[in-house]
Amino acid sequence: LPLFLCQRPVGGSGRRRGHAVGRSGSSVKVAQVEEEEKEKEGVTLAEASLGELRSLNPFCRVDILDKSITTESLLGEEVVLSKDVLGTHRPYAAIVVTKLLPKKVLLALNETARSNGIAFIMAITNGVTSSIFSDFGPNHEITDATGEPTQTLAVSNVEVIAEKPKLLQVDGVKDGEKVVILTVAQSDHGLEDGDVVVLEDMRDEMEVLNGKSVTVKRVAISSPTAAKVDTRGVAFKTALALPTSSVISNFERQFDFYKIAFDGDEESSGKNFPVRTITIFNRLALVLNDDKGEKLLDDSSKVGIFDKYQSGGLLNQVRPPIAKQYLSLTETLEKTPVPQMLRGEDWELGKGVDVHLSIAAVLDFHESSGHWPRLHNSDDAAQVLKLAEDISNARKEVEGSCWSQNIQYGFPMGGEPRDLDEKRIRRYARLFATELTGFCAFLGGAAAQEVIKASGKFTPIDQWVHHDECALVVDECTSNVGPLFGSRYDHQIAIMGKDFQARLANQRVFLVGCGALGCEYLKGLALMGAGTGKDGKIWVTDMDRIEVSNLSRQFLFRQNDVGHPKSVRGALVVERWNPNVNIEALEKKVGTDSEDHFDDKFWESLSLCWNALDNVEARKYTDARCLFFSKALLESGTLGTKCNHEVILPFRTSSYNDGEESDDNENQIAMCTLRSFPYLPKHCIEFAKQAYFSDYFEFGPEVYESFRQDSLAFFEQLDTMEPGDQSRSLRMIKAFIDLQEEAGGAIDFDGCVRIAFNRMIKDFRTSIIDLCHSADEMEKSSGNKFWTGTKRRPRPVDWTNPIPLLMEYLYSTSNMYASVWQVQGVRDRDQFQAVLDKLKLEQPQWKPSGEKVDLSEGDDNEEGADGGEDDEKLKGELYKIDSSKLQPAQPAEFEKDDDLNFHIDFLTTATNMRSWNYDIKPSARHTVKVTAGRIIPALATTTAMVCGLVDIEFCKLVLGLQSQGSDKFLNSNINLAAGSGNFTTFAPDPPVPISTGLESPQPKSFTSWDKIEISCKANELSVEQLAQYVSRTFGVSVDRIFLHGDTEDKAIFNEMDKSKLDWAIDFAEDGKVIVSDGVFTQWPQVRMAVQMLGRLPPTSGQRAIFKSQVEKVKVALDQTKESFMKKFTGKVSDAYHQVYRPLEEGEKQDYFDSVFEARDYVTFGIDCHTQSKEDITLPPIKYIFPHTKK
Repeated sequence: LPLFLCQRPVGGSGRRRGHAVGRSGSSVKVAQVEEEEKEKEGVTLAEASLGELRSLNPFCRVDILDKSITTESLLGEEVVLSKDVLGTHRPYAAIVVTKLLPKKVLLALNETARSNGIAFIMAITNGVTSSIFSDFGPNHEITDATGEPTQTLAVSNVEVIAEKPKLLQVDGVKDGEKVVILTVAQSDHGLEDGDVVVLEDMRDEMEVLNGKSVTVKRVAISSPTAAKVDTRGVAFKTALALPTSSVISNFERQFDFYKIAFDGDEESSGKNFPVRTITIFNRLALVLNDDKGEKLLDDSSKVGIFDKYQSGGLLNQVRPPIAKQYLSLTETLEKTPVPQMLRGEDWELGKGVDVHLSIAAVLDFHESSGHWPRLHNSDDAAQVLKLAEDISNARKEVEGSCWSQNIQYGFPMGGEPRDLDEKRIRRYARLFATELTGFCAFLGGAAAQEVIKASGKFTPIDQWVHHDECALVVDECTSNVGPLFGSRYDHQIAIMGKDFQARLANQRVFLVGCGALGCEYLKGLALMGAGTGKDGKIWVTDMDRIEVSNLSRQFLFRQNDVGHPKSVRGALVVERWNPNVNIEALEKKVGTDSEDHFDDKFWESLSLCWNALDNVEARKYTDARCLFFSKALLESGTLGTKCNHEVILPFRTSSYNDGEESDDNENQIAMCTLRSFPYLPKHCIEFAKQAYFSDYFEFGPEVYESFRQDSLAFFEQLDTMEPGDQSRSLRMIKAFIDLQEEAGGAIDFDGCVRIAFNRMIKDFRTSIIDLCHSADEMEKSSGNKFWTGTKRRPRPVDWTNPIPLLMEYLYSTSNMYASVWQVQGVRDRDQFQAVLDKLKLEQPQWKPSGEKVDLSEGDDNEEGADGGEDDEKLKGELYKIDSSKLQPAQPAEFEKDDDLNFHIDFLTTATNMRSWNYDIKPSARHTVKVTAGRIIPALATTTAMVCGLVDIEFCKLVLGLQSQGSDKFLNSNINLAAGSGNFTTFAPDPPVPISTGLESPQPKSFTSWDKIEISCKANELSVEQLAQYVSRTFGVSVDRIFLHGDTEDKAIFNEMDKSKLDWAIDFAEDGKVIVSDGVFTQWPQVRMAVQMLGRLPPTSGQRAIFKSQVEKVKVALDQTKESFMKKFTGKVSDAYHQVYRPLEEGEKQDYFDSVFEARDYVTFGIDCHTQSKEDITLPPIKYIFPHTKK
């Protein structure tokens, strides 16, 4: 995409707004139009930026237009209309304007672009206002409106309904007509009426339909409202697994039942029977004769072909192109009645009109006066206001024009005039000459994304989007916003004042993460001058090292930074940009295991925390720290073209933890599907990663090494595992030992090849034949076909007639095993072939194993089942092995970005071997890498845009706007791919109220920002006194007191433990034992002993045995009571130390001690209830005590 960029001259803190965009062979030309402003050294902004832009991407050519080119010659064939941009033999695809040009030049440039098929984007920022304009000409085709992946749906059944019943709802199909219904394996097909799909993988007689496109319609069914069908319930989902005819019959019976009851009710007389429509999201109807695609069937009478369905079939969604027409800049300046504002409330109230008129007025001002409005010049501002009024008045009679009329909810109110917002227009003119860093980043990201849309990918914005942050102008005192003396921060001072800049310099910012988001934030902080004062500082921490794949979006890094710490290299770059920045780069994880470094003193010293993270767990932790220390938090995230940001203000907004979010995959694939019945490429990828890679190279070597290094410690650890993990571990270890026995000792590369060959035969031949054999036996016994719907009958590989993929698998897998067994691999293909020839590997003859093959379609019989006797037998075998004689193994750490480690190569071949087994389309290496590597797509455009918005919110925090209410701040949820309708912003939500369950005068609710503070600096409370204090203060009964946030079943006080004080074990004179019932719940084994002592005569010799058992339990009970009372009557801090200090000596204890000794408080959670047994929720308790070293 050759790109022409018209730049703004150098000015203020907001420098460098451009991005190198494009791919190999693409090019960018930068023009500095009207270079009346120069750097002191005589270097233009274009010249100063060239080196940095080129270094961003060596494959993107960037150059500067000849300085001799004037604005008049700009529109000629030598410049804009060049057919050979930088030797690419291609014309410009897009023009980007980043400064307001003279009106005639600007409009002519736009018209030239439109008439020559060149996209035109304008992105301008002036003061606290920014605007972006997009024009893709009178004829633009959008080939992919959203960029979302198209759906691939697996067909599980096809049915022909001879006569559509009345309850079945399909748009365009009348009752009684024939309809073809497809059931898909996915629970939600995600398609709309009229979507087009292409049929693929149809089998047998339906194979003739492959490659044909067909329109589909949603399928719904009518249900009585009174039936209250729960469409999310298990019963409804189970019913949908039945054939469509059975589903219809069930709903017809339901309908008739409720209809009869309704008709028999006198109160229903004269009323319509209330019915709801339920969409069945795993069904689709085929439109057989539709004009959108070729006719699926030449003759509709051939519909019977669908009755032949047995198995297979895919529906590939097709997105038809969208034709769009865009107006010119001239037209939209006048005929945009309600210009879009980024802030939704401003858009609905029509505030975009005043911004739009301001731009038109400034263009006219320049045309009449020969210069742009000057900074803080009241005369220029007054003239711009007058021009805006004249323009507005002149447009009143023009239908659909932009003028000062009353607008409500985003619509003009019948031409009712309103006053112009004079303050807004004057401010626009007075601050026209300035720009802010945040707006520059926001516009840079949004405009660069618009450029990409010239290719037809994604939906352009609907021409204009304005953003105006008048909240940033809080003090226009002339002595505060001026005079200016040439500081790099002059533009910020001119807008927000000298006092703002002084506060900004002393900000203490904790930036967590230095990836794509972190790089943008570091840039913004350094350019704005944060942390440059005597008390100011920036801490940035990130544990990651720079990888090659980071370079496409983490623009602070270059090729020579690869392998170095992100935080360190990022800090070095911004220090070069602004040597006054006081910044400390750290490589520490932020979490519960680093509170000795990021201690209370550190958190209390901060002005705010700034998240640049990519996982939910870390976000929740930093949010919890901000909640505890009452610190503001700036939060943001990106996913491809989607992004969001959130401003979290102490006591004024909801927190991150108030929401519900996790890193878990919402669309988990059933293990039975992965294991035995895959039908999509992603199923094969997931199984290759979860089963093959994990078992052979991660989990297997890991547990084997644990056993080899210390077998006794391993068996102790084994007892703490879940039964399924125990069984899996034992089998993995035994397999690794067997490999060495088969090799006759140490494993060399030849041994690695044999292992790889055996794995290949087992995974892709033997297991496949076993599965088919078991399925055939089931078919014989049941008489029902097994391979139906999405279940594909697999085929085994054959080494006697090998496909090329087998060699690729052996090559990558052998070298993976060489890494595990730490032997020299063989990378040379010819040498590897020589090894294979030497080994003369032979395929064993298959014989029925006699082992049961799991043919279930549910997840009840997972691999995690208890192995029982087999596991005990394995344990016995392993106990006898001398682990000191075993060969060391090196577990692999999955690394997707190292092309030399064979990880992705193995996964690709294993994936495609399994795909071949099941006749599934093979997957490209990149697809495997993205899926298995859980790569979250990140774009520089999205990152820059959202970070720019957050930079602006940071300025508001420094200004102290939180004291004016949270509505001064802005949260966002934006998708740059889907058009301006997906630019959603809103004020932060208030804190979420948490009900206590208490009645007045006690507090009825609190928020996550609240905590109860109990200070005992003079005399510390006992646990008993703390429980009594809570009980007395809030009128509750305390059940548990535990460490706040702890999920283990630990507590410094538990009412159940207290109840044990009433338990007793007494020996009566007649020899019987009297035992409290509670004792049996704690020591159930003593029940038999008590019963036997009650039955056996006094002279029985066996009594001594049972009495001894009871006496041991009595001693244990007495010790339990003594331990409880010691803790109950002792100090709270002692009880905490006793319960929560790790038992293992070493690092964990040392860490606990260092954190405990540094704090004079503990935060507790309370479980409690009322006298009526209703649960009560209280805020956490910060218990402060006089600290003494333990």
